[in-house]
Amino acid sequence: MRDARNYRRTNERQGPGKSRGQKRTPALLVAGFLAFLLPAFPPSNLATVPSSRLHYQEGIPIGSKAPVISVNDLDGRPVDLGTVIGKKAMLLEFWATWCPKCESLLPKVKAAAAKYGSRVEFLGVNVTVNQTPARVRRYLAEHKPPFRTLYDEKGVAVRAYQAAETSFIVIVDPSGRVAYTGSGEDQDLDGALKKALGGSGR
Repeated sequence: MRDARNYRRTNERQGPGKSRGQKRTPALLVAGFLAFLLPAFPPSNLATVPSSRLHYQEGIPIGSKAPVISVNDLDGRPVDLGTVIGKKAMLLEFWATWCPKCESLLPKVKAAAAKYGSRVEFLGVNVTVNQTPARVRRYLAEHKPPFRTLYDEKGVAVRAYQAAETSFIVIVDPSGRVAYTGSGEDQDLDGALKKALGGSGR
């Protein structure tokens, strides 16, 4: 979750008032969290690669079967992804309230949900780093993202889908296979969803 590691530096460049009272995420906390969740991840220089080149390259391999896992929602109730995978297309976004890329990406997620919401299940996986359910609920009330929110406190989804940073999106096609992965605010979600649905944008 590179966004968390760079969050303090980004806020310092932007100046006061940009984070609207949100706490800065301690780099050591995030580094420790990732070391626990993703011990098998190889070293990478992805931070030096333009985000436009990262699409279709990050995380879980394209074409692999989407992991069927269970993740709790904000009320602690388990949500079984097996009720969606293989039955309907799915978009997963790994996000946090402090993630500027996620906030920049939100209009595209809303537009995609408005266009494809009847055919695609939208799920937002909160990574729980420097988060609380109360903080997440406040963000949801203010920004109204169009997905059902999962609270990945045990890192089950982060590990299963190999999410290396916030704003990471996985699109699963109706057959249950990973059709797209990417991160950052410039992702072409409309194009990726249209392709995952067999070329139909209706």
